[in-house]
Amino acid sequence: MHFFYSQQHLLPSQQHWTTPPTSHPCSRSKPPALVEVVLLPTISSQQTGPRTSPSAPGLVSAAAGVGRGSSPSTSATSPCKAPSPPTFPISPSSLISTSPTTLSPEPSPTPWAGFPGLQRSSSAQTSSLNLLSGPIPPSLFNMSSLVNILLSSNNLSGSLPTQVMLPRIEIISIGDNMLTGHVPADLARCSTLQRIGLGGNKLTGSVPSSFGNLSELVYLYLGVNQFTGAIPASIGNLTKLQALYLANNDLEGKISKELGNLVNLQELYLHNNSLVGSIPISLSNASNMIILSVSFNNLTGPVPATLGKSMPFLQRLFMSRNALSGGLDFMASLANCRDLNNLEVVDNQFEGVLPDAYGNLSMNLNYFAVSNNNIKGRIPAGLGNLSSLIALDLALNELRGTIPITLWRLEKLQLMYLDFNRITGSIPSDIGIMTNLAKISFLGNGFSGQIPESVGNISRLQQLDLSANKLSSTIPLSLWSLQGLLYLNLSQNRFEGLLPPQMAKLKAIDVIDLQSNRLSGNISSALGELQTITYLDLSNNSFHGQIPQQLGRLFNVEYLNLSHNFLFGVIPKSFSNLSYVSSLDLSFNMLEGEIPEGKVFSNVSITSLVENRALCGAPQLQFPPCPTKFTTSTSSAKLRLLKYVLPSVASVLVFLACFALFIKKFMRKKAKASSEEVSPCLNYHRRIPYFELARATDNFNEANLLGRGSIGKVYKGSLDDGLLVAVKVLNLEVEGASRSFDAECRTLGQVRHRNLVKIISTCSNLEFKALVLEFMSNLSLDKWLYSENQCLTLLQRINIMLDVSLGLDYLHHQHPHVIVHCDLKPSNILLDENMVAKISDFGIAKLMFVDNNSTTPTNNIGTVGYMAPEYGSTGGVTIRGDVYSFGILLLELVTGKKPVDTMFSGELNLRQWVCNAYPTAVMEIVDSNILRTEFTNMQQHSDGANIFHRCLSSIIEVGLHCSKDLPNERLLMRDVVPKLQGIKNGVLVN
Repeated sequence: MHFFYSQQHLLPSQQHWTTPPTSHPCSRSKPPALVEVVLLPTISSQQTGPRTSPSAPGLVSAAAGVGRGSSPSTSATSPCKAPSPPTFPISPSSLISTSPTTLSPEPSPTPWAGFPGLQRSSSAQTSSLNLLSGPIPPSLFNMSSLVNILLSSNNLSGSLPTQVMLPRIEIISIGDNMLTGHVPADLARCSTLQRIGLGGNKLTGSVPSSFGNLSELVYLYLGVNQFTGAIPASIGNLTKLQALYLANNDLEGKISKELGNLVNLQELYLHNNSLVGSIPISLSNASNMIILSVSFNNLTGPVPATLGKSMPFLQRLFMSRNALSGGLDFMASLANCRDLNNLEVVDNQFEGVLPDAYGNLSMNLNYFAVSNNNIKGRIPAGLGNLSSLIALDLALNELRGTIPITLWRLEKLQLMYLDFNRITGSIPSDIGIMTNLAKISFLGNGFSGQIPESVGNISRLQQLDLSANKLSSTIPLSLWSLQGLLYLNLSQNRFEGLLPPQMAKLKAIDVIDLQSNRLSGNISSALGELQTITYLDLSNNSFHGQIPQQLGRLFNVEYLNLSHNFLFGVIPKSFSNLSYVSSLDLSFNMLEGEIPEGKVFSNVSITSLVENRALCGAPQLQFPPCPTKFTTSTSSAKLRLLKYVLPSVASVLVFLACFALFIKKFMRKKAKASSEEVSPCLNYHRRIPYFELARATDNFNEANLLGRGSIGKVYKGSLDDGLLVAVKVLNLEVEGASRSFDAECRTLGQVRHRNLVKIISTCSNLEFKALVLEFMSNLSLDKWLYSENQCLTLLQRINIMLDVSLGLDYLHHQHPHVIVHCDLKPSNILLDENMVAKISDFGIAKLMFVDNNSTTPTNNIGTVGYMAPEYGSTGGVTIRGDVYSFGILLLELVTGKKPVDTMFSGELNLRQWVCNAYPTAVMEIVDSNILRTEFTNMQQHSDGANIFHRCLSSIIEVGLHCSKDLPNERLLMRDVVPKLQGIKNGVLVN
């Protein structure tokens, strides 16, 4: 999903707070009095020229502090800045002058003295100074002649004075400070008040209902605080009100229907609260409405169908991130809003189709976003009439068919998101006409054919995501000429051909993901020219040849994956220069030779280099030492030895070996009593004798116990060659243990995947059976989820989910036999030293070989809470049973709640509990550990909280789809993988 929110969309217009009052106090004919206090941040006495507007048009807290002759854009590091900021209390003598003042763009700074207490004065004064700190003196709110207080954008703290005696006050603007406490009820006695600006503080309590008595009030700005309670119905009495800003608080309850009485209201901001109920029909009476923002609440029900007809001046409508439902009829009425330029209803539950009549919407429409709803049908051709469209977001719906050709007429379009629909057909060459496109995201659809060569004409393109489609042929050469491209994801398609040297033209590229295609040939050395790249994934292709030395020049790369190809030769020594790499994977190739030294190889695990031909060195990774090289002086003699002596010796050894095998076979037949059973694992792995395992585990000492299960125990061990392993010893007294050993041995012997635990060896005889598995140093996911000392970040959880989905996708859809695990749960998900997740525990009652559509009966399978409901009734095993378990696992990862938690009883289970909260109350069910680990990220990113919320909601949505009661309604793992990859990419991009 994608959002276009910006401050200029969500905050009140700047002019409300920058325009001086029409009757300025300096022009009064009455005896002069202190009528205005303007205390502004960082104002230079050397400033000349006309007053400038704030750099951020929607930043009300900054604009609120704009006074006569001031410039809020002046740098805080200006050489005119005072050595240290003054603080309240302030001397009244510094605020008061005996000579009249004029509106000058070049105010003279006033010296500051000690504070004897603010006093009344008969003179007018406008003052400007640097950032103020400290509390507001109570005396300031007791000046009977004061008309305007402009103290915004300082560092004022403490609470507002509780006693207010300002009978002539018209404007109070103290926004963007650090004020706490409640709003004084006495403010309601200021009957002349026209504008109140207290936003951007930390004020608490409720919005005073007494504000309804301020009959002259035109603007009320209380946003970005911590107000609670309901919106007072008395606000509906403010018939002169033009702008009401209550956004970014903790307000609850329904939107007061009395707000419909505000016939002069032009701007209503209620977003980012916890409001419930429906949008009141009475709101349609606000016929002068220009901006309506109710996003990020818990609103439900349909939108009034006549909303647009009664608001002809509406320009911006924001209703995203609620639970609004019903049809889209209200959108047809918006055709009456001829100035509409923003329409965003993302993340709701709207249903129906988008009719062609939507092409009758305002020709000024810039943003049209309806992603993550339940919209079906085709993309209406009428959208092509919206010639001013800048952003089009239709992602995460159920749209079908092809993209209408009329859309390619939208020459101003910059953002086009169609992710995760069911759109098919090809990408036409007309896309090259849209030269203003900056972001294209079509991932998770059914596009086929090739990428048109005309894509190279989109010179402003920064992000291109066509992953998880059915695109084929070669990648067009013109694509590599897009010098402004930052993000390229063509993964999980069917692209063929070579990577050309023209790739070096991507001078600004940050991410390239080409994994899971059919690309071949040598990896182009031109990749080494991409100095800005941080993420490069070429895995699961058919690249061959040597890894080019030039890749060692990717000094900024953090993620590099070349696994599952046919690369041979040595690992370039230049890789030692990759000091920022946190994830390197060269596994499943044909590499050989010495593993270079350097930081990158001190951080990787052995799994990143496994399944190669003959790597050596790197003792910390437990690879064998490299053989000593021949010296020049002895090489000739050794060559003669190889040529003449060794063949003779080899012939003798072969004869002796054959004779020994014959004797061994003969003796085995005679010694049945002491013979060992033939295990299925013999076809795949060597066996390790019992005494070596006993030595490796210190005679199966309890100190080395990693865990225990229903049919055995798992010990940590160190083999004679120093390799750390996990030894799974079966209790043969338990019924079915031997069958479980055979099944697990057979399965692990046939599978080969990065996200499945690897079998190293076995030990089997009549009295003892053990599996020797790769050692997973970070133990099980279960221990991480419920440990007091360990905590998983959001990205780690996403990576674990993606790893598990890739493993299941391999078992279900890529292996020659369909393999059903049947007992997926956190304790069966193991984590290696790099936190790569691997599925384990393929026991006898937990593994079946089936066809894709068949059902295999079995008994006593699965674990309560994770077991698919049909297992309890029919006992039938299908791959969709694994999908159910995976869905529950996703929900557990997000909520930190086990499905067997004591809070779940009767009809309430984990899935139903999550359903009750989704999508309106997601943050209430999230694992507190996630909130704790992501708090800093949310604070540092301007849209951090929204990105965090969207990500969690997307994960929950996948989990709910996977864990539906009816098997046929669940997703397949091959559909889950691209969804999780898309979620991960979204996190990485942001």
